[in-house]
Amino acid sequence: MYSAAELQLAYKVGNVPFGMFPYPHFYIPEVFPADFYRQLQQNLPDPAAMRPIEEVRAVKGYKERFVLGLNDRDLAALPADKRAFWSEFAGWLVGSNFRSLVLRKFQSYIDQRFAGQSGVEVYDEALLVQDVTNYKLGPHTDAPRKVVTMLFYLPPDDSQKHLGTSMYLPDDPAFTCQGGPHHDRGKFALLHTNPFLPNSLFAFFKTDNSFHGVEPVADPDCRRWLLLYDIYLRPAAAAQPQPAAEPVVTPKLKFSF
Repeated sequence: MYSAAELQLAYKVGNVPFGMFPYPHFYIPEVFPADFYRQLQQNLPDPAAMRPIEEVRAVKGYKERFVLGLNDRDLAALPADKRAFWSEFAGWLVGSNFRSLVLRKFQSYIDQRFAGQSGVEVYDEALLVQDVTNYKLGPHTDAPRKVVTMLFYLPPDDSQKHLGTSMYLPDDPAFTCQGGPHHDRGKFALLHTNPFLPNSLFAFFKTDNSFHGVEPVADPDCRRWLLLYDIYLRPAAAAQPQPAAEPVVTPKLKFSF
């Protein structure tokens, strides 16, 4: 039995058109039913349950970002009622039909990126995130093993509208990056900032020009809640060199629909 939240998310993601400049992306308002979003807000973890991302991932310099994985180990720290909500949510969001839907949505871009490769395998994960005052994220294209990034914005109201993910263009039109480093903000123009509105979703396909980031969060006592859903290459696939753009051959991605 599908939940109303699962069905609405699938319908909206499956049918939203892509924006193509400067890289494939889309933005969806009201991505979940209103009653489900109210439940989600009520079940946001106590900030004390969140862990600094520097303790969870091999990253440094982001002391204003705290995370909680939507997996059994991390969710065990939550009270029973909140653990039940997020466990049920993760049950249909991660490693399920939703991943297959997202892969189909981005299939043409996947075909181009992995042309000529076979046996490409992917996995997905979800993280609850809380960013606090002074958080910022310089322009970057994401790690080379990233395939798709989806950011569910979870503010309580419209007051944080200005805090969404920004899209950038390098001052040097020829500049690209396979992924990894975060670049000097002064060498980029801000193209667009997605509205950080309740119950909205920003998603994009990782390319060598998918430059994005977060402008400095100056709001006092700010708590910027979002849910990251990502699709990654398995390590063996991520280590392969980037193929030539031609010929385009559909990769043998392992997923079901």
